[in-house]
Amino acid sequence: MHSLILLPGLACDAAVWQGQLAALATRHSVHVSDVHARCDTLPEMAAALLAECPGRHVLIGASMGGMLALEAQRQAPERVQALALLGSSARADTPELLRLRSDAIKLFEQGRVDEVLKANVSFAFHPNHARPGPLVEAYLAMVGRAGAGQLIRQNRAVMARIDSRPLLPALRCPLLLACGEADLLTPPEQAREVAALVPQARLEIVPGAGHMLTMEQPERVNTLLLDWLATL
Repeated sequence: MHSLILLPGLACDAAVWQGQLAALATRHSVHVSDVHARCDTLPEMAAALLAECPGRHVLIGASMGGMLALEAQRQAPERVQALALLGSSARADTPELLRLRSDAIKLFEQGRVDEVLKANVSFAFHPNHARPGPLVEAYLAMVGRAGAGQLIRQNRAVMARIDSRPLLPALRCPLLLACGEADLLTPPEQAREVAALVPQARLEIVPGAGHMLTMEQPERVNTLLLDWLATL
């Protein structure tokens, strides 16, 4: 049995893993971390995660959670048994992304959270899932629970992250990469880029999913994770 730590994405909570928890818990010890909601930078989040969860673990991160997983591996490679990065990236933000995040932070500070989140739905989901309905409502409710404060802090944390690509060729633990075929926020090319730098990486492009692949294609993601975990 492996000890799994699930790391939610920016302004997400355990609900982003709702479709995975029961399936994973049948075979593994599972914990959903909330350090991203309590710390201000990725290095601080990783340090808190490592302090609060002694021992060796498999880290499974979605979006910003994948960036956090890479930072934890950088800080304590001997503590990370394996990594799974879902809809994530090893790159630093481009100048364009930095501007977009800065503009969004200004809107969050003005209390215009709903306006930004609703505009973001078409980027977060595959076109088949971006229409109003239970899935989008669950996403908006989840990010709404995080509130403006977390949205601001976590965007700043992501903006300040390092470019992890130079560190990837030295990665020795097993690595699973999964990306939605229609992910506009961390496109498949970024997952392929990581796979090209890590010889032992397994890459899976998930049909019918955008950035929120754990919510959009939960059964497919469960199959990928369980099959991969069985190889460790």
